[in-house]
Amino acid sequence: MKEVLVLTTGGTIASTKTENGLAPGLAAEVLVSYFERRPGVNLSVENVMSKDSTNMQPEDWVEIAERIQAHHQAYDAFIVTHGTDTMGYSAAALSYLLYGFDKPVVLTGSQVPLGMAETDAVRNLHDSLTFASQTDLQGVYLVFNGLVMAGTRAVKTKSKSYDAFESINYPYIASVSEGNMVPLYQPEPETPVLTPSINLDTKVFVLKAFPGLTVDIFDYLAANMHGVIIESFGNGGLPFERRNIIPGVEKLTAAGIPVIITTQILEEGQDIYLYEVGKRVADAGGITAGDMNTEAIVAKLMWVLGQTRQLETVRTLMQTPIAHDLDFV
Repeated sequence: MKEVLVLTTGGTIASTKTENGLAPGLAAEVLVSYFERRPGVNLSVENVMSKDSTNMQPEDWVEIAERIQAHHQAYDAFIVTHGTDTMGYSAAALSYLLYGFDKPVVLTGSQVPLGMAETDAVRNLHDSLTFASQTDLQGVYLVFNGLVMAGTRAVKTKSKSYDAFESINYPYIASVSEGNMVPLYQPEPETPVLTPSINLDTKVFVLKAFPGLTVDIFDYLAANMHGVIIESFGNGGLPFERRNIIPGVEKLTAAGIPVIITTQILEEGQDIYLYEVGKRVADAGGITAGDMNTEAIVAKLMWVLGQTRQLETVRTLMQTPIAHDLDFV
């Protein structure tokens, strides 16, 4: 008998109509009743929180991770029901917080609440149970619309459609339908590089580059943040004419604050040395993030900074593949 624990956190999947719009309100015991019962699988349920995932914070990631760790011995697999808006962040965060976890942890949710016509929730619940109870893989995954994604690679790309999530720059792990799972990709095993830790440093800022970005923002960042992520243009470029951003990167780096350079382009990663506008950023101390997505970079940087603020160690760890988060070249 496989023991599977369902942890509920709210989200659209558990939402009901209120005078202020949809809001989480479905009891955990009601939500779990929608799962299809399977021979050889025993389902238990526990409510962790009940919130719209827009309100999900890093402290909530820690609470979910601690709850999973507390039940490690009693269960063979875990399913976390979650709102879709920040589920990509939570999936990535749990991938780091549960680094080295030796059982499958599956996140799922829905675009339409349970109990409503045309809901996708029932299918996603069934598919998540299929994967959780049949897989031999360990670690954190996201199951949505019949596809299984690595937790560090799942990004919400649509606001209304059922196929709301995509696996960015990484193959889908499996497809799931009507109780059957078809493996699509076997992740390569990773050599552990850190002792598992549940500490996070939330003093992280994401800055999206745009034409006209003021250089004054770097004074605030230097005084208040422990890590900065810049969503650059194209392959990693930032402007150095008129509003020259390069001295801002140099200032933060000189202060021992890691500056992670990613791209606003969702797919294919970056080649920061391809153009002068990127090489200048790298020469100023910018730490390129390969083909990682922003959700994973945010969670990983918080996790790494929670263990060390030594700049070169942060650089090394951010550029080291962890939980299949990057293919760094």
